[in-house]
Amino acid sequence: MTWTQIYDPMNNLALSSFFASIPIIVIFYLLAIRRTPGQIAGAIAVTSAVLVAIFIYNMPVEIALKATGMGAMYGIFPIFWIVVTAIFIYNLTVETGQFEIVKDSIASITDDRRLQALLIAFGFGAFLEGAAGFGTPVAISAGMLVGLGFNPLYAAGLCLIANTAPVAFGGIGIPIIVAGQVTGIDTMKISAMVGRQLPFLSFVIPIWLIMLMSGWKATKEVLPACLVTGGAFALLQWYSSNYIGPELPDILSSLAAIISLTLFLKVWRPKNVWRFPNEPAPTISIDKSNLTFGRVFKAWSPFIILTVMVILWGLKPVATMLDAVTLKFLIPGLDKVVMQIAPIAKIPTAMAALYKVNWLSAAGTSLFIASILTSIVLGVSPSRFIAIFAKTFKQLTKPLITIPCVLGLAYIMNYSGMSSTLGLMLAGTGHYFPFFSAFLGWTGVFLTGSDTSANALFGNLQAVTADQVGVNPIITVAANSSGGVTGKMISPQSIAVATAATGLVGKEGDLFNFAVKHSLILAVIVGIMTYVQAYYLTWMIP
Repeated sequence: MTWTQIYDPMNNLALSSFFASIPIIVIFYLLAIRRTPGQIAGAIAVTSAVLVAIFIYNMPVEIALKATGMGAMYGIFPIFWIVVTAIFIYNLTVETGQFEIVKDSIASITDDRRLQALLIAFGFGAFLEGAAGFGTPVAISAGMLVGLGFNPLYAAGLCLIANTAPVAFGGIGIPIIVAGQVTGIDTMKISAMVGRQLPFLSFVIPIWLIMLMSGWKATKEVLPACLVTGGAFALLQWYSSNYIGPELPDILSSLAAIISLTLFLKVWRPKNVWRFPNEPAPTISIDKSNLTFGRVFKAWSPFIILTVMVILWGLKPVATMLDAVTLKFLIPGLDKVVMQIAPIAKIPTAMAALYKVNWLSAAGTSLFIASILTSIVLGVSPSRFIAIFAKTFKQLTKPLITIPCVLGLAYIMNYSGMSSTLGLMLAGTGHYFPFFSAFLGWTGVFLTGSDTSANALFGNLQAVTADQVGVNPIITVAANSSGGVTGKMISPQSIAVATAATGLVGKEGDLFNFAVKHSLILAVIVGIMTYVQAYYLTWMIP
């Protein structure tokens, strides 16, 4: 028995799109207006999606529930597994007192909050995105900023917005690789095109972050540092994406940004040291003589070990070896039951429903092994190790509800065809499609929390529609990634990770409101850029 997706169940694409958007409207309303806690908003939104799938799209009840359940399982593993292990490592450094040394070592570079945000939220966060992705950068960098003394809402919001620049090349370039697989377009050409769009954002994001933190007057004081950081990142992002490939842009760009800013701060300092309003100035000056190489290295060792492990796990030979022991489960009654048809699929295609427990190759497993090594280096006993882990898990009980709900929402919208309905609505904009192609990517990442998933969901639709409107498909497929990164900061999955990392569980609505206008403005910028490149700057298309 199979069930074929219906993309226009109301025989009116505008009306069908309205019904398809109900779950999105619900979660927007609950988070942005009602400021509803994430676990409640997620549960209501996923319930509304299941009801629309059953009663509007005529999806059989059993298939709808199984699709939602499969998404929820992926929410638990690997997503929640990443969150709990990332925050566990941070908690180990705090509980052992090592984070105080980390704070002092960063303050010895600069105790200016603006510059700390550039180093941690933008630079280190981008490095973690490139090495691991899937929530790791926000969980780690936001937790570090809170530990440094940042207001939790600002720490979470800044890390979400900073994570715009590197997302398209995250996880060792997997979003671009997937875009090439689903469209048949040369991966290197997609990489190059994204590398001719995102660097413009990457150059601006550091300035954007500091203006958001401190206003324009205070931003002018550190404008040279912003230009150095954004310039180094953008230049390496452009070069590596065009001449090396999609795997390394984030790694190389983030290292260039961190090193450039650190060296620049040795010869330049802002006129004033900026801290948050009502934040007390440091009362104890840092004794740099106590910051010996050994003490600093030991304090930073959890993050050094973490970095080594996620890079090691990202290497193809290692990943292939570890994937050999992956447990795979076909979901009966869902696998090969749902049929995708044109224009979403080139030919009628049965959707696979394979749940993989890649328990060794998962990024969360690399972080858990890093936590074991960290405990050995820091001298944490097995009993204390277990106690801190239990404390971390208890800290994350509400996200354990939120994350499966929002992943269930993504899966039911994908399997029912609701996501495709929204995509077709945007694809019907004709000559203006290059502008809206960025919003198609934005929609995909908002729904799934992943640029990789958005490319898998809408990549082929982008290519087919581009051919129909007479535009080079390379640019619209690239825009799916470039526009998608602007939706990452307000994806319910990202919001849940950020609130879990900063102790803001229950304040998901506040964080959503903090980021939503920036998400939309940046999406418009990418849309305009894509439109201009498609029709007026065609020489920029590889």
